[in-house]
Amino acid sequence: MTIAHEEAVIDAAAVDAIFAEARTANAFTGDVTDEQARAIYELTKFGPTAFNSQPLRVTYVRSDDARATLVEALSAGNRAKTASAPLVAILSTDTAWHEQWDNFLPGYGAPKAMYDASPELAAATGNNNAHLQAGYFILAVRSLGLAAGPMTGADFGKIDAAFFPRGGQKSFMVVNIGQPAENAWGAPKPKFAYEDVVQTV
Repeated sequence: MTIAHEEAVIDAAAVDAIFAEARTANAFTGDVTDEQARAIYELTKFGPTAFNSQPLRVTYVRSDDARATLVEALSAGNRAKTASAPLVAILSTDTAWHEQWDNFLPGYGAPKAMYDASPELAAATGNNNAHLQAGYFILAVRSLGLAAGPMTGADFGKIDAAFFPRGGQKSFMVVNIGQPAENAWGAPKPKFAYEDVVQTV
């Protein structure tokens, strides 16, 4: 038990499943149902984003042809595990997220003008908040008793050309999803201590 377990309002098993004992899997087995895939998003959507913007977009890759195309765009070390994972998700940012303002923040449209006036600010805000949602996506996978294998070793330009040829989405992460297979984990890697990274001012 750690102070995290002692202070948490969820039980120790949940703390372990989502945080303390959860690790990135490198080998997968089993199945991921359509219901589970939907549940992952239904949990992810509750994560906070600026102005409730929700710029994350999720593309689940199930077909053999789509999987082969994706695998070719990955770094060599990521290909075999992605080819065999029960489900793979491409996470991307909706680059025109602010155009849906009336859908995600109806009745309060005044801030939209600053994003319309600055494509750079719109891109940065969308990117930052989609990455924030990606963290919740991984926690959602873990909360369903599945393992997540998030990866950024990929040619995302190639992924965008293949999966989002009309533009409008920029991929930034690929996540393998499934039950961990035998030998799914490498040796545990060290984590920084509280004293190494936290300061109070």
